[in-house]
Amino acid sequence: MRAIILSILIAIAMTLSGCHQHKSDDHNDHQHIDDNSAENLIHFTIEQADAAGVTVETISPDTFRQVIKTSGQVLSAKGDEATISATANGIVSFSKGNIASGTAVNAGESIVTISSNSLPDGDPIAKAKIAYESALKEFERASSLVKDQIISEKEFEQNRLIYETAKMNYEAQASNHSTSGIGVTSSLSGFIKNLYVNQGDYVSVGQPIATISQNRKLQLRAEVSEMHFSDIFSINDANFKMAYDNRLYKLSELNGKLLSHGKASEGESFYIPITFEFDYTGNIIPGSFAEIFLLSTPQLNVMSTPVSAITEEQGLYFVYIKTDDEHYIKQEVTLGVSDGDRVVILSGLEQGDKVVTDGVYQVKLAATPSAIPEGHVH
Repeated sequence: MRAIILSILIAIAMTLSGCHQHKSDDHNDHQHIDDNSAENLIHFTIEQADAAGVTVETISPDTFRQVIKTSGQVLSAKGDEATISATANGIVSFSKGNIASGTAVNAGESIVTISSNSLPDGDPIAKAKIAYESALKEFERASSLVKDQIISEKEFEQNRLIYETAKMNYEAQASNHSTSGIGVTSSLSGFIKNLYVNQGDYVSVGQPIATISQNRKLQLRAEVSEMHFSDIFSINDANFKMAYDNRLYKLSELNGKLLSHGKASEGESFYIPITFEFDYTGNIIPGSFAEIFLLSTPQLNVMSTPVSAITEEQGLYFVYIKTDDEHYIKQEVTLGVSDGDRVVILSGLEQGDKVVTDGVYQVKLAATPSAIPEGHVH
């Protein structure tokens, strides 16, 4: 009997031990999940976020226009223009130190000064003055002689012509003359479309110095592959970046408009031109090449984020999602097409996610234990 009771007690003890071990294992598994979740969280205080300028955008489906990415060039639009030419031989000196293509000028404003002081032929102003004074004396002498009929009317008129020509030549040069040389002025208000000379260049009379244009418009010419021909006529807007500038320009913000769709490729080219016109801005250099995002048919219910929200690591793309006031997580995403401003998210985000759009780099640094993000507050 005692043996039976002992066996029962041992069995109960083993059962209780097994239950305790099972509960302990469940606790450990739960703790492991919590630890993994904690490891994925990035702690970034409200003070740090404010100092780093962190901003977030709540993701929701919206309209996104179809995009054709291509390249092209910014060109000067045709308009009222005038070519400014040298009025003397000499060495060019810009009247303003910052004169370049795109610089605004006023009618009568000096563009360059031409100095002839160091030329072997001497100062043309001095020569013009001597010629003028000599012609004046001959004309005065002829005036008195013709009264006494000592010279003919024909000879007198020849003297008059020589005098008036010399006077006109001297006054034209003397009117813009200073101690530094002869000033060459703009005949109209506008901006410098083309500048043909450099500081210190030698020019001769009549040589073009600059072209002044009154047209405050530029043209964006995009080259579209023939494979997109069926989509060309739905294109009516564009964003673009200059080759020398990472800034994104939007035609919608530059009073831009579509000028023409190419009906066919030109010459031996396999590309079809599309031309837009927009307001001139001093940051854009005519003749420069551009990366262009052509915008066409709107698509509904598309998930997208600003391009600034995306980070790249070894060919994979990530965003940072704000989970609460002081915590963020790193989330891998799959990207679609971009219009230069926003990029389509094919997977990785859900409606309502709060994605970091500014201050992304500082949040990324906070995920690295050895790195102290900029704006860290003690």
